[in-house]
Amino acid sequence: MSAIHGSEGQPSPSTTPAPRTYTSLRAAWIPLTALCLAFFVEMVDNTLLSIALPTIGRDLGSSTTSLQWVTGAYALTFGGLMLTAGSLADRFGRRRVLLIGLTAFGTISLAAWFVESTAELIALRAALGLCAAAMAPITNSLVFRLFDDDQLVRKAFPVMMIVGMSGFILGPLIGGTALTHVRWEWLLVVNAPIALIAWIGVRVGVAKDHPDDLTGDALDLPGAIWSMTAIGLGCYGLTSGVEHGWLSATTLACFLAASAAAILFVRRERSAVFPMLDLRVFQNGTVRGAVIAQVGTAIAMAAVMFALILHCQYAYGWSPMKAGLANLPMIVAMLLLSPVSEAMVKRYGHRIACLIGAGLMAVSIGWMAFAVEHGYLAIAIGIVGMTAGLRTVFMTCAVALIGGMPANRTSLGAALNDTAQEVGTSIGTALVGTLIAALVTTVLPIGAWSPELVASFFHGERVTFAILAVVVGLVVAYGSLQLTDSHETDEHAAEQTDEAAGAH
Repeated sequence: MSAIHGSEGQPSPSTTPAPRTYTSLRAAWIPLTALCLAFFVEMVDNTLLSIALPTIGRDLGSSTTSLQWVTGAYALTFGGLMLTAGSLADRFGRRRVLLIGLTAFGTISLAAWFVESTAELIALRAALGLCAAAMAPITNSLVFRLFDDDQLVRKAFPVMMIVGMSGFILGPLIGGTALTHVRWEWLLVVNAPIALIAWIGVRVGVAKDHPDDLTGDALDLPGAIWSMTAIGLGCYGLTSGVEHGWLSATTLACFLAASAAAILFVRRERSAVFPMLDLRVFQNGTVRGAVIAQVGTAIAMAAVMFALILHCQYAYGWSPMKAGLANLPMIVAMLLLSPVSEAMVKRYGHRIACLIGAGLMAVSIGWMAFAVEHGYLAIAIGIVGMTAGLRTVFMTCAVALIGGMPANRTSLGAALNDTAQEVGTSIGTALVGTLIAALVTTVLPIGAWSPELVASFFHGERVTFAILAVVVGLVVAYGSLQLTDSHETDEHAAEQTDEAAGAH
């Protein structure tokens, strides 16, 4: 990982709080735990309040539309600001920006205790999403700062990714369990002590930013504004399409405005002296392919999770807590199958391993089209198979993407990875919501379902999973084909090797 760290002399103990790199995961337990906590709390907040919306609505007198914004405001600022936050971190210091983000995240979470209206809660959630955007890409890129050994990065990065994804998946379960004992405000207030512990761990265990690791380019403010506008309105347009219809004035206006902002962003980045995102990085097949494949993995995970929650709560009549437990095979499979994924990458390289992962995802999601009428066990088999493929593609592409970026743009690389995931999540949720609405009903009735409605829902799920299998398989496979045959994380070296081979 020397290409990422840059060249520098050995700092003295008096000027740094920790060694530049660690020689084992055990030695790095303080910073690694801190980064995992930071990533977990920002990811769990994506889904934590979804289970508490009825309670919040009763307490604050909220309308259905305003309740949607309680969760939507967080996702909107979180997804829209990650590229900008990554760009800031690469200029002003990753450790510094993460410490600021953790401080703001914890402080703002405490304000939940004083919320008296839905508007105040929406504003608070939007502010938390902004702070999370400043944390997510940096927690990922800092893992590369902890170790010089590629093998240690391979071990540490999946640990943090699994912790973060676990937070996203377990959000409804944690929220539902907590609500049986405490008020909903505590779901946000508890962020403060977690953020404090993470802050201390980062402050003590992560070395200070070194100028060699950063870029001195001026901040591209117009590029930041256009990127936030394009991503934010694009993600909201997908949500609006499900809620208000794809031909509604709101949805069309969002997509038109997002497209205009995207065009202006591209024009700005091509002409700027110091662009926020140098579009030439996409000439690197590793970067381009990893981003595309990550969109596909996020589509798969979000769509299957959303469909499974609907399936368990409505078709089976399970409680929200029990429906949350239905996602546990995803986490268990990630943990147990990690050695298999690592061995596959080591033996076959990035491209082939991810193509195998794409095939596993497509086949497993296709299996779910059959499994919906054959009980939860059949569905769980599909979840495990999909997770095996998803785990291989997700981890390999995340490491390859960050490693394939220039040495002083690792935070921006992590931000690209997270933005691709956020866009994919929005697409996956919109895909399932639209297909269920079109094939079953626009309003899913609460309470016991008639056999006819259950049969109609199963039919809608079969079609949805069949379409999803094709979409995910094609997107992930196309992205995987752009990768190199590297067996390591140093994509710079891999690209040079490929170019040299081509020259001969």
